[in-house]
Amino acid sequence: MGRISTFGQHLYEGRISFDFVGRRKLWYSISALIVIVAALAFVFRGFNYGVEFKGGVEFTATVQTANSATSDDLVQAVQDAGVPEAGDPTVQTSGDNLIRIQTRALSQDEASKITASLTKAGATEVSQNLIGPTYGKQVANKALTGLIVFLFIVVIFIWAYFREWRMSVGALVALAHDLVITGGVYALSGFEVTPATVTGLLTILGFSLYDTVVVFDKVRENTKGILKSTSKTYAEQANLALNQTLVRSINTSITALLPVGALLVAGAAVLGTGPLKDLALALFVGMLAGTYSSIFIATPFVSQLKEREPAIKAQAARVLAKRAKQAESPVEVAAASVHRPVATSGASKRAQPSRQPRSKRGKR
Repeated sequence: MGRISTFGQHLYEGRISFDFVGRRKLWYSISALIVIVAALAFVFRGFNYGVEFKGGVEFTATVQTANSATSDDLVQAVQDAGVPEAGDPTVQTSGDNLIRIQTRALSQDEASKITASLTKAGATEVSQNLIGPTYGKQVANKALTGLIVFLFIVVIFIWAYFREWRMSVGALVALAHDLVITGGVYALSGFEVTPATVTGLLTILGFSLYDTVVVFDKVRENTKGILKSTSKTYAEQANLALNQTLVRSINTSITALLPVGALLVAGAAVLGTGPLKDLALALFVGMLAGTYSSIFIATPFVSQLKEREPAIKAQAARVLAKRAKQAESPVEVAAASVHRPVATSGASKRAQPSRQPRSKRGKR
């Protein structure tokens, strides 16, 4: 821990510095590559919407042992029920003795036939949950409304707090970056998109914004009165702010990711399915993306926008000119000392002590 604290102190004092702002093209390229992969996943794989969004019936069957053979028996039981509308059911194991079976929308009589067939196939207890497609539309519409309201409040809050619209733009870019990456992971992994997923997505927006605002606050502190400074540019002060908050961001992210990772393992490996897994995946991926975007995207993007201002350009030019002058000054002083002539004036000669030998006294 001593080394970590010392490392953090050196980052804060500027003894050690990572060039986040200066190498922003590299971070932009990495993010662009990830976003392109996520977009391709949207197009070619799409989302695996849960029954809450596409509508249907979900049967939860209690069995002695939830394995592949038992799942095949229950699928066959659904097909033997004589309900063509059941289509190709989706079967997932949940824990050691639960199996979830999802079908298309059915009537109450059709659902009762499937329940009886599952009981006949060996299920000790069968529960059913009929969900219409309108429920999923309501959830999606409310989530979209919540997202729009959230983003509007974010823009107003950041602009009012920092008095800088560029920081509002940088925060929105970081949030969009996190949402696209999280959605791409869902498309690639095939996890179901459920209302728990929507809850996780809205939650990670708050986490990403919190981390970004902390960095922005340090940037504002470092760049206060930057136009009068002739020692560092805006980009250098913004990069210093990133280094000063780097350890805090990493520690906060690790502390938050550990319990979320435990939830993800418990939901995916132990329970097998359910809202816990969907919520944990959205939180885990979103927090990772949020940590990355707050360091490598938001602040470098704000710095890039700020450097386009004429006043900031002029201040950066003064800083660079002063550094160039300071770099040349030692050379000029050294050259002047080499070629300076030695003083040989008469005054200097008179000032020199006499080296004449003393005359001998004559004999009396």
